[in-house]
Amino acid sequence: MTPAPFSSLLIANRGEIACRIMRSAREMGLRTIAVYSDADADAPHVKMADAAYRLGPAPAAQSYLDATRIIDAARNTGAEAIHPGYGFLSENAAFAKACADAGVMFVGPAPEAIDLMGDKAKAKRRMIDAGVACVPGYHGADQSNKALTKAADEIGFPLMVKAAAGGGGRGMRLIESERDLASALKAARSEAENAFGTGDLILERAILHPRHVEIQIFADCHGNVVHLGERDCSVQRRHQKVLEEAPCPVMTPALREKMGAAAVKAARDINYLGAGTVEFLLGQDCAFYFLEMNTRLQVEHPVTEMVTGLDLVALQIRVAQGEGLGFSQDNVVMSGHAIEARLYAEVVGQEFLPAAGPVDLWRPATTTGVRVDAGIATGGDVSPYYDPMIAKIIAHGSSRNEARRKLIEALKHTTLFGVSTNKNFLIDALGRPAYVKGEATTAFIVEAFSKDNLAAPKLNAEDAACAAVLLYEAARAHALSQAVCVFPALVNWSSATSVTTTYRFADSNEVLTLTVTPVGPKQYHVEHEGRAMAVEAVEMGRYEAVLSIDDARSAVSFNLPDGAAHARIQISIDGRDFDLQNLNAIIASTTDSAGAGSVVAPMHGMLVEICVASGQKVARGARLAVLEAMKMQHELQAEVDGVVTDIHFDAGVQIPANALIMQISTTE
Repeated sequence: MTPAPFSSLLIANRGEIACRIMRSAREMGLRTIAVYSDADADAPHVKMADAAYRLGPAPAAQSYLDATRIIDAARNTGAEAIHPGYGFLSENAAFAKACADAGVMFVGPAPEAIDLMGDKAKAKRRMIDAGVACVPGYHGADQSNKALTKAADEIGFPLMVKAAAGGGGRGMRLIESERDLASALKAARSEAENAFGTGDLILERAILHPRHVEIQIFADCHGNVVHLGERDCSVQRRHQKVLEEAPCPVMTPALREKMGAAAVKAARDINYLGAGTVEFLLGQDCAFYFLEMNTRLQVEHPVTEMVTGLDLVALQIRVAQGEGLGFSQDNVVMSGHAIEARLYAEVVGQEFLPAAGPVDLWRPATTTGVRVDAGIATGGDVSPYYDPMIAKIIAHGSSRNEARRKLIEALKHTTLFGVSTNKNFLIDALGRPAYVKGEATTAFIVEAFSKDNLAAPKLNAEDAACAAVLLYEAARAHALSQAVCVFPALVNWSSATSVTTTYRFADSNEVLTLTVTPVGPKQYHVEHEGRAMAVEAVEMGRYEAVLSIDDARSAVSFNLPDGAAHARIQISIDGRDFDLQNLNAIIASTTDSAGAGSVVAPMHGMLVEICVASGQKVARGARLAVLEAMKMQHELQAEVDGVVTDIHFDAGVQIPANALIMQISTTE
């Protein structure tokens, strides 16, 4: 489709990226149109747009992945162009062609380029022909297990299996030895089919302890192709990025020139148009290998924007309208350092298991030099149907260390209550010696963190004292609001013996018991296991407070989700988040936990596979079922030896979190 100016833009996406694109589009005077599923009817991106169109039910296949519905939405709302964002249909060549056939501009490269680079096998073959170094592997058309097994033997172990289409870690597995090959191929193929519609795989030699470095390129329809420097995206879990930065800590001008030239060569070779990212593995010997090319905007594009001063979304739109880049390679200057942290809804201590749930309170940081891209709002929900990344916090500084320190402080002042997140993990990771020194590779999380390191922060006496005093203050404020008149000097005063209130907070398997006794209008005597603490409520706001404990002041964010009941408090102290129930204020449940013999769904999702039968003997660690949620497949394993006695669901059904899937009768 010939580039031409347009005045209206439909964003075929959701969440933070939809909001991000709308901001630039509006600044350019474009009319913005949102699309949404039933799960997103009240989402921020819908409210932000000038117009919105319902796509269908919550599952992505029936909404955001339904190309026909999106084209219909463009027609029905008068959209002249479609921006796909990232994920969903952003790298779907058939969708790009359908846009052109419908007379709607696709803000992205030509379908031919998407098709070529979206297939990892085709892309590797093309790059090898173009003289770009690639990791040795198998990219063949024969997808039989026999062919893949033969290729694996020739490549050698360890090796990587990857989905030939798509990315984001779906369909990707590290295979340590031949005994793991069959199960890894099966799991990767299934995950790839569900995520991208094709189970085609490629195999690659595993390059151990590399850096993941990518080059941002841009090309216009006038023959100009430039690169905008690199991003280091080495810190990953489950092959998904967590921290990204620009520039790369070990980059040299000479290496940047070589990698940039290779990326520009790759783009020119396929007549690329628009924004793209060429990803490389960078070895410790400074040798680099082509991984793939993402024919879209990247999640981590803000770090490039912050060090170059360019608006990549605005640049995408201008290029799509036929304008030139307006600058050459010599004009690209990188200033300072930027680091991005991806805020995920997940349970870090359970191998980063994706989480879903309510957004009881969202208050992003407002630190100077920090940018927050988000698509959530207080009162909303994190849906189990989509990717668990919910926000990005990006810090810029004159040096890497300044950016790192700013990001840590911004994370500590970012409040999200209601759903579990990786915030505390991000703060921890940014302070680890290897990261501080700029030495993090793709093995960083495995090497720097043990299972104990990934456990949720432990509630200590000071944290519990803060929670108790805040609950006491809230209850007292509520009581005063119901009183006709109370002289201020009499607040917290008693003519008789001081009134002491007991609070009990459960944290993991431990219960902390504290007593709170007012000794002044804002002063309290708090005791825990014989330790006395002098606590003062120095400042009290609706969601924030400053508390002094034994003369040491702390800023605290908090929320009271049960309102006037004052039995529960969500609290964040120095980046540590807790959701605490005052056990003294509720009736204790008499229901015992289901026990280790009960296999329950850790989150809402699709039960893809039941791996055992009723009456079957299983050993601890045995594979019982596969649950798909947040675009990933999660294996459920037996926690005890025993016999499967009951299976309550068949494969292929959606089940809610905590649903009892099966029971295991333990053996004597």
